[in-house]
Amino acid sequence: MKNNSNNQAGGYKVPLHSGRAASNLFDLNRRKFLSRMTSGFTGVALTHLLAEDLLGRALAVSGPARLPGQTHFPPKAKQVLQIFCPGAASHLDLWDYKPELEKRDGQPLPGEENFSSFQGKNGPLMKPPWPFVAAGQSGKMLSSMLPNMARHVDDMAFIHSMTSRTNTHGPGCVFMNSCFTREGFPTAGAWVSHALGSLNQNLPTFVAMQDVRGEPPNGKANWSNGFLPAQHQAVAMAAHQPLRNLYRPESISEKEEQDTREFLAFINSEHADRHPGESELRARMAAYELAARMQLAAPEVTDLSREPEHVRNLYGSEDPNPLKAAYARNCLLARRFLEQGVRYVSLYCASRASSVDGLLNWDAHKTLKADYERHCPIFDQPTAALLTDLKQRGLLKDVLVIWTTEFGRMPTRQATTQGRDHNPDAFTTWMMGAGIKGGVSFGATDEFGRRSVQDVCTAYDFYATVLHLLGLNHEKVTYYHNGAERRLTDVHGQVIHGVLA
Repeated sequence: MKNNSNNQAGGYKVPLHSGRAASNLFDLNRRKFLSRMTSGFTGVALTHLLAEDLLGRALAVSGPARLPGQTHFPPKAKQVLQIFCPGAASHLDLWDYKPELEKRDGQPLPGEENFSSFQGKNGPLMKPPWPFVAAGQSGKMLSSMLPNMARHVDDMAFIHSMTSRTNTHGPGCVFMNSCFTREGFPTAGAWVSHALGSLNQNLPTFVAMQDVRGEPPNGKANWSNGFLPAQHQAVAMAAHQPLRNLYRPESISEKEEQDTREFLAFINSEHADRHPGESELRARMAAYELAARMQLAAPEVTDLSREPEHVRNLYGSEDPNPLKAAYARNCLLARRFLEQGVRYVSLYCASRASSVDGLLNWDAHKTLKADYERHCPIFDQPTAALLTDLKQRGLLKDVLVIWTTEFGRMPTRQATTQGRDHNPDAFTTWMMGAGIKGGVSFGATDEFGRRSVQDVCTAYDFYATVLHLLGLNHEKVTYYHNGAERRLTDVHGQVIHGVLA
């Protein structure tokens, strides 16, 4: 899909509405005013609903191009659930079993005895604090700290050979979400929103669900629209973070509110017609229209009390651990969003770094055992319950689930500590659901998990695969910006066919 800020699509000019004189706003008699009012808010909403269809017709007349919402080939998936664990969750202690770490615990890392990483000098090799156990029919070795997740390994495709371009949390999180280490580029959810549009006009296309502990490193840049039109930025929502100012004040009647909306829509439409090149204005109008529709839809979707008790118990939403209960409620809400047709949901488990390493996220520099004994129980049951629930309801036929973190961790302990330093040369991600071959492990790290060595993958390959499953050729989903045809995967990326069903 090609588009740009100059209202061109695929190199073809899209006709714009001609501006009307400012005086027309006030050149109204009573009959004309009432006539326009009846089509004001409704008309603007209808224009929003039909925008992609109207643009499609314009493109069809102008020349060949892929229409908005149209895929390049039949998709395997229609929606994406991204589960992100910020802080660089350790592949070596969760997903990537390395017997050599057991055998050589306490010995120097061969060839890198004096290696200095992000926080300085490294000590000897360190085995995981807990045993790995075989899980599922595939016999996949998984940390014993993830007993609930272990039940899903036969449906999961692990990518054990990921690499990053940075060893710093903020740029690393942004890179794993946008394929760029710098802020200002659209994230994957924004690209999907731009390319495919909405499945439910009453809810956002892209939702970001931050953890109760706070935003991830670099905050809102992880769900930014970048240079794409503003409506493609995620709406931040969570069980603990309801939409503010959603309900009408008691002092204003329903009719007064509706009349006000229609008149405001009429004025906004007049103003937008006089400034046709300002996408920010159109995006803001669309956001207000969405907010109006969400007044009806959002309260129902976000009301977790509608869920039966056995479902809430499955997730652990009333667990005595308040952090686990909060994350469980977000997992449950994520399922409800997907059920209602939200196109892309980003769900975060943990937040940005704190003054104490590993306290609020997976960044276990000093006390890995204590840190992960705190984080794993928060993550394990609710996430596994979400996957179970999606599968039982048949949603995995359309939903692609992806698990991500920004990079991996060293196989050695940091000098004088019981933790691991950052490692951008090796980490694990996984996929599950629509279009995925379950029970497979793709790529590999070396015998210590220090470096990815077999079928090495990048974020570019990862998201080329995500777009492929959505029916999109990642090289053709572009947007013209500052003299270049930009795309999510920059100038890189190969589809990882080894994980496809």
